[in-house]
Amino acid sequence: MGKLVVLTLLGVGLALVGERFVAFRERINAFRDLEPVEPPNCHLIEGIENGSEDIDILPSGLAFISSGLKYPGMPSFAPDEPGQIFMMDLNEQNPRAQALTISDGFDKTSFNPHGISTFIDKDHTVYLYVVNHPHMKSTVEIFKFEKQQRSLVHLKTIEHELLQSVNDIVALGPEQFYATRDHYFTSHFLSLLEMFIDLQWTYVLFYSPREVKVVAGGFSSANGITVSPDKKYIYVADVTAKNIHVMKIHDNWDLTRLKVIQLDTLVDNLTIDPDTGDILAGCHPNAMKLLVYNPKDPPGSEVLRIQDVLSEKPRISTEYANSGSVLQGSSVAFVHNRRLLIGTVFHKALYCVL
Repeated sequence: MGKLVVLTLLGVGLALVGERFVAFRERINAFRDLEPVEPPNCHLIEGIENGSEDIDILPSGLAFISSGLKYPGMPSFAPDEPGQIFMMDLNEQNPRAQALTISDGFDKTSFNPHGISTFIDKDHTVYLYVVNHPHMKSTVEIFKFEKQQRSLVHLKTIEHELLQSVNDIVALGPEQFYATRDHYFTSHFLSLLEMFIDLQWTYVLFYSPREVKVVAGGFSSANGITVSPDKKYIYVADVTAKNIHVMKIHDNWDLTRLKVIQLDTLVDNLTIDPDTGDILAGCHPNAMKLLVYNPKDPPGSEVLRIQDVLSEKPRISTEYANSGSVLQGSSVAFVHNRRLLIGTVFHKALYCVL
């Protein structure tokens, strides 16, 4: 009788593991094929070889690009080199990427930049907020951009017990931002197990010098985050759930979920087309290839445009799709004045004239 109970429990356990494995493969699009969609006037950006995980572009046309991310489970082509912030002036006829120098007093050797966001104050001073993972911890670094010197002056490092496993950030004011936590466990093995079981423990937090709090939860893996042009809504990508959450901002900075836009791809960083208010999403069409990297069969890249975000039926179209022959592991896309930049987790960056 005891052996029968043990065998029954073992069978139930194996069945549950099998069901979870099938669901996991479906969530990460293990075998999805990708139809190519490639604008005609595109080329890889010279000098960016080790990732371009996030991009933010000022209204003036200056683009900031984070590069060199070392992230557990992701490939890295330069694991021993510190990360960098690149700048491109999209007003130039043939813009080139230039690595910005960073002021002394900041530990540049452990710089591991992830999500970034810019903020311009009333005096037109530009500040760059950077999610940083020194020694695989999570901090937010605040820099002031010096245009003439093409440099970043480090102003402050922000640390907090809620700033764990931070992925992306959107700056709202001086030392004021929303940020996403993409996994709960700090151990890589446990974070993979968390993703496999689909524990919905990750969240969005609000930070200011006066208050730090969780303002939205229940995400499988909260990832990219951005704000609508009218500053009334926050858009959050849940990467492994393959969707985008539309959330209303309240006066106390809490968020209320209004709707969820379901997609057929793993959504990474989100940006806003400044001319239309559409969402541009950098996506992973077959994420299994990210987790098990094979240079002969690399992960593809995909960029989606979501129009009429607040309507009952948002329109979704493909701006870019490539199997990995040109661009591997797309994470972000930004449009400015008919210029399209597409960044990647660990690979190159693409520049297109639309």
